[in-house]
Amino acid sequence: MTAKIIDGKAIAAGIRAELKKKVSKLKVKPGLAFVLVGDNPSSEVYVKGKDKACKEVGFYSEIYRLKEDVPEVELLDLINRLNQNKKIHGMIAQLPLPRHINPQLIIDAILPYKDADGLNPVNMGNLLVNNNKIIPATPKGIIKLIESTGIKMEGKHAVVIGRSNMVGKPVSLLLQQKNCTVTMCHSKSRPLEKYTKEADILVVAIGKPRLITKDMVKKGAVVIDVGTSKVYDKLVGDVDFDSVKEIAGYITPVPGGVGPMTIACLMENTLECVEMQKRL
Repeated sequence: MTAKIIDGKAIAAGIRAELKKKVSKLKVKPGLAFVLVGDNPSSEVYVKGKDKACKEVGFYSEIYRLKEDVPEVELLDLINRLNQNKKIHGMIAQLPLPRHINPQLIIDAILPYKDADGLNPVNMGNLLVNNNKIIPATPKGIIKLIESTGIKMEGKHAVVIGRSNMVGKPVSLLLQQKNCTVTMCHSKSRPLEKYTKEADILVVAIGKPRLITKDMVKKGAVVIDVGTSKVYDKLVGDVDFDSVKEIAGYITPVPGGVGPMTIACLMENTLECVEMQKRL
């Protein structure tokens, strides 16, 4: 048995095509701003990819590049100016930020209806009470990838490895909304394979290259690999793809799985920001 590859690139392309149609009918051009602090090469690549997607779907975009040692108060001032800028409907403070800046403080400063990443506590709180407004982009993309397989999610046992605010916690809530039974694992979960082998749906977002091997996966499982690490200049995920694809039912590749979906869902979220601001 060889797993079916979940093609995130193709699914994301379809989402962008639909967004382009919707944007062409709008009277206002959606605006998305990216705030990039320092010269982290990975962050630069991510922002350029997101900016390229903006142009593809017809958004207006701006990139603000700040020096590594920018004072926190100066970054907060920029966020406030973008909050007031009517051309900008959504914004992203690209993470990670330098150590001297409190990332939660910056995320808190973004108005909930301009929070394209969906990480503001108001949006996260709405997710907790099943009142979804703007859903964090990566978890939103993960659910779409699972749905693309056509499997019935209700009643399935989903195991999430990683409890970050960006992925683990929100995707666990979304899986519960789909009526999955959810187990959340982390660095203290021992032995990890005890949980992973029970998973009908396995979402891995822990940042440890090739952590999940074939012997840790249930036959026929849907495996979503969120991790990205460089190993000998090659980008790999948290899942040992070559071995796990021999037992899983469905699996996402790295690259080409979750990454493109995150960007596509970010575009969707920006359009949702536009709609929310129309209602204000």
